Amino acid sequence: MSSIPAACRSSSPEGCPQITDEKKRKRMISNRESARRSRLRKQQHLDELINQEVKLRNDNKQIEAQLNILTQQYLNLDKDNIVLRAQVTELNERLKSMNSLLQIVEDVVGVPMETIPEIPDPLLKPWQPLFPAQPIMANAEFLQF
Repeated sequence: MSSIPAACRSSSPEGCPQITDEKKRKRMISNRESARRSRLRKQQHLDELINQEVKLRNDNKQIEAQLNILTQQYLNLDKDNIVLRAQVTELNERLKSMNSLLQIVEDVVGVPMETIPEIPDPLLKPWQPLFPAQPIMANAEFLQF
């Protein structure tokens, strides 16, 4: 026969304190284990979030450094562009001046410039630079107001 007392064999377990205590004890152990696993999962998730934060902060610093480099390069190129535009303006003015000079020579001589032999003076030849070895000197500081 069974080792369970006759009072515990009834349909309700209230009459048998050993069984209810055992169930409570098992439930308590199970709950503790479940809580322990839950705390471990929570800690692992927190650790993952901290690692992700560190990685994102490092990525952000790298992107910020790249942005600073690119911004500086942009500013340098913008300054160079301003200088080049100033040089283009100056060269256009020189070209207009040379064309005016050619027109004056053509009006005075009465012969189109295409029929005149090569002129040795570089000031009268707009297609050649005045001083080929010397660049036009313009800088960004000159253009700032």
